[in-house]
Amino acid sequence: MVVEEITEGVKNLSVAGDAAAAASGAAGEGSKRGGGGNSNRIQVSNTKKPLFFYVNLAKRYMQQHDDVELSALGMAIATVVTVAEILKNNGFAVEKKIRTSTMEINDESRGRPFQKAKIEIVLGKSEKFDELMAAAAEERGEVEDGEEQA
Repeated sequence: MVVEEITEGVKNLSVAGDAAAAASGAAGEGSKRGGGGNSNRIQVSNTKKPLFFYVNLAKRYMQQHDDVELSALGMAIATVVTVAEILKNNGFAVEKKIRTSTMEINDESRGRPFQKAKIEIVLGKSEKFDELMAAAAEERGEVEDGEEQA
């Protein structure tokens, strides 16, 4: 039931630039980067949204752009790797590129900058992507039609 709610939320999602999330450099909620960045980049957080929110959002981005870049900092790296593996293992995506790096984050409470791990995973549509998405849409449609006919 939760997955259907998330899927419905992603269907109704309208993506707009979030200058605050882009300026902070922290993992955001799947928003576009402000100021002419990649419109197919999802900044993943491990606390703000459920895992399948990002899985469904990535599918939607791949429908629109043919590929998607998943990005995460620190503890959210495990979440982004899990999202990528779900998409790959279910046949929706193929891995194009993985970049790892560290970022210097300024922390006023520590009084000095510190290094934070960063990962960027670029996934492209698999050959079966459109077929799998059509089958999933048809399956949802059949359930709805079946309820109406009964």
